[in-house]
Amino acid sequence: MRMVFRWYGEGNDTVSLEQIKQIPGVEGIVWALHDVPAGEEWPMDKIMAYKELADRYSLHLEVVESVNVHEDIKLGLPSRDRYIHNYQRTIEKLATVGVKTICYNFMPVFDWIRTDLYKALPDGSTAMFYEKAKVDSMDPQELVAAIAANPDFSMPGWEPERLRRLAPLFEAYKGVTTEQLWENLRYFLEHIIPVAESSDIKMAIHPDDPPWPVFGLPRLMTSQANLRRLLSLVDSPYNGITLCSGSLGANPDNDIVSMVHEFAGRIPFAHIRNVKVYDNGDFIETSHRTEDGTVDIAGIVRAYSETGFTGYVRPDHGRHIWGEHCRPGYGLYDRALGIMYLWGAWDAAQRERRERKEKSK
Repeated sequence: MRMVFRWYGEGNDTVSLEQIKQIPGVEGIVWALHDVPAGEEWPMDKIMAYKELADRYSLHLEVVESVNVHEDIKLGLPSRDRYIHNYQRTIEKLATVGVKTICYNFMPVFDWIRTDLYKALPDGSTAMFYEKAKVDSMDPQELVAAIAANPDFSMPGWEPERLRRLAPLFEAYKGVTTEQLWENLRYFLEHIIPVAESSDIKMAIHPDDPPWPVFGLPRLMTSQANLRRLLSLVDSPYNGITLCSGSLGANPDNDIVSMVHEFAGRIPFAHIRNVKVYDNGDFIETSHRTEDGTVDIAGIVRAYSETGFTGYVRPDHGRHIWGEHCRPGYGLYDRALGIMYLWGAWDAAQRERRERKEKSK
């Protein structure tokens, strides 16, 4: 298990590389060029600027999250080939600075959805919250206004240029069925994976967050069966999964431990976080500790140990604690605490594994 930490860049993150370097076991940053619009080829000078910063602190940048997929690709429009070409060139450029994994998603319009970015928890901390009844009844524009009311930090997946086109985007998706979206994903992968293979970069799709259709938009990466189908679209070790326990765990029917075992070898990158799911479908993000949520975090880490996982892991969304002013879900303190919980669970699982081997001799 190789621990990494998401970082939004100099001047765009409340957490510094100096602080990240001091978290035990963290070896690299998870990064992206957040100022480059989806579909555009990433400029080499901006890529190199990140490398120079990471090198200064002896941190690698082997994981990128995300090279965003343009909506025209998801919609299957004739213009998609131009954007796919830009994506291919970006993959080749990233290979030159040592990138090994690209996390991306194929969610129409919205990357992730929450109704409250700072919902209070009983202990006085705050966390991102999803209220199902509100989403089921609200106009998408209301949600956009709520997210835009957080002006201090950029919100990946909620870029202003995309949200300004919200009405025409929803109109465009009216004719896109779930099966058509699957075919558009297949087309994308058939053009991308050969370039990923030749560049030795593994593509790792992120599950939909939450893992069900929202606002009438189709969603694909929602279940174990659908992840299995994704891997069969292009059967290559370079077509993989970013297994996010929090996104998939919002649906208690999803067995993340089973997914780790089934998809071992096709998970180059994992997000490990916890959520507490309520009977009415609401959920809130919690600490990484198993007992604080609904997701069996300790069991998931044990499954990674049992399958000999050697991929990248990062703590995902954390709570906002100790008065920290930070991007929602991406402060320093709770994610650093999460890392130490994950290391503790990993060390215990590895010791248990070694002891079983000794006994079997």
